[in-house]
Amino acid sequence: MHKRICAAGLFLLTGCATPESGEALKSTFDTGVAAYDAGDYAKAYKIWSGIDDIDLAAMRNVAMMLRKGEGVAKNPKKAEELYETAAEAGLPTAQADLADMLLKGEAGSPNPKAALPLLEAAAAANHPVAQFELGQMYETGQDGLVAKDIAVARQLYISAASHGMKEAQDRLDQLGKDGDTSGAVRLMQPAPASPATTMSASSDTLQPARP
Repeated sequence: MHKRICAAGLFLLTGCATPESGEALKSTFDTGVAAYDAGDYAKAYKIWSGIDDIDLAAMRNVAMMLRKGEGVAKNPKKAEELYETAAEAGLPTAQADLADMLLKGEAGSPNPKAALPLLEAAAAANHPVAQFELGQMYETGQDGLVAKDIAVARQLYISAASHGMKEAQDRLDQLGKDGDTSGAVRLMQPAPASPATTMSASSDTLQPARP
């Protein structure tokens, strides 16, 4: 059962009671980031799992570590459940990660139908992996879930490539080789973005404590 979401999706405890808030919570989160960057995954997992019921970013990172088996035994099913809670609260990185798991069938059979609305939400929030995977759906008209539309796919690839995602640029190049010359767009520089909104092309990017 998912915890109740309140206070704009940042605090998840019943009744919105929080043992940490503001700068103290950010400091705890950042300590986890430092431990993760240092390769001390067990410490990072312990820190983030201690605040994952009050911080969506920590919840998403705990799910990521459960998914990969970093600092904790690999548990795709539990990872999926945590991703779902954070995704339902509107966290784009969680939406993209959960969609990726569903597409790959990491915790069961592949489920592109369930992945589609998650990809749409994350792509609208400018998440490059979601844009790329949604573009693939439109390029192929996957399973009849969306109408095949190369123009839509191309625009999604352009958006993903603008963040430096090589796979998206490769698809644009291939569309050009296949005769769709409007798809052969070479984006040499990533689109400018502020540090608060920039996301890596990797679905494993750590989500900052405060969007």
